[in-house]
Amino acid sequence: MVDDQLVFPREFREKYIMSKTLGSGACGEVKLAFEKSTCNKVAVKIINKRKFMASGIREANPAFNINTEIEILKKIDHPCLIKIKNFYEAEDYYIVLELMEGGELYDRVSRPVKMKEATCKLYFYQMLLAVKYLHDNGIIHRDLKPENVLLSSSEETCLIKITDFGQSKILGETSLMKTLCGTPTYLAPEVLNSLGTAGYSRAVDCWSLGVILFVCLCGYPPFNEQNTQLSLKDQITRGEYTFIPKEWKHVSDMALDLVKKLLVVDPSKRLTTEEALEHPWLQDEDMKSTFQQLLAQTSATMNPPQTSKMPTTMRKRLHEAEGDSGSSKRAVPSTSFQKMK
Repeated sequence: MVDDQLVFPREFREKYIMSKTLGSGACGEVKLAFEKSTCNKVAVKIINKRKFMASGIREANPAFNINTEIEILKKIDHPCLIKIKNFYEAEDYYIVLELMEGGELYDRVSRPVKMKEATCKLYFYQMLLAVKYLHDNGIIHRDLKPENVLLSSSEETCLIKITDFGQSKILGETSLMKTLCGTPTYLAPEVLNSLGTAGYSRAVDCWSLGVILFVCLCGYPPFNEQNTQLSLKDQITRGEYTFIPKEWKHVSDMALDLVKKLLVVDPSKRLTTEEALEHPWLQDEDMKSTFQQLLAQTSATMNPPQTSKMPTTMRKRLHEAEGDSGSSKRAVPSTSFQKMK
């Protein structure tokens, strides 16, 4: 156990004990860790510098995406946006984040049983609040997708948080961008047409939100590469998608209307986050009351009563990590249950 912990930066080891792997990807992994002073769980995003530099996702400055993500995570403060706790740079990057134990929205929408419309509404309302906050603060996410929406618990009724700001852009003097980034299925038409043209703005996030809502309501994406008649790019740039009757028969007309008003090819005619929040489908006081109750419950658990004694198993684990025990046995085997973005 001691040897396992020594591979991490000293400053990190002073505050945290690393545990099992939660997910992995091309440039790194996400691990579970425990804060020594509180025993609280956190998520640690470890980004391999060498792989990141060679990945092709960075811009002119090799550390641009990492620096941008850290800058944004430190700046934001919203209950539906993931929060940063610490950042360490050594041979790799270590981003310590609050832990969301419910996994990704992607896993929820991928289940054989469709999500209830009421659940979709609760989640989407929170997404809109979060993205509106970003836009109000001059930030465009640029990579909104179900994999980047995390759930606070495995319960159907729960809070969500948007994460992964590696593709985000903080708006400066100009509000238009030309960089091609994001996940193809969720890219707005103007992003695909942006190279060599006027660029695009925060409306790209509203398109992505429309695609997410579509997927949540029916379980399949509006644009996909299985369409043999049109390429994915042509489907998106033309705004051509199909509502399969049997998949939409239980979806309300108001929900369908909101999807259509977000998936508008012309960004100037697409709903903004403010306008979407005013849509009739979201004027649901019961849903908003549920959201407020979830917030209140979260606030109540943020500062639990202090205890004088740490749980025995945790004390033993921390002592081993700090070198107070001669055991080198692994405390928790590594597992993987979700993808790393």
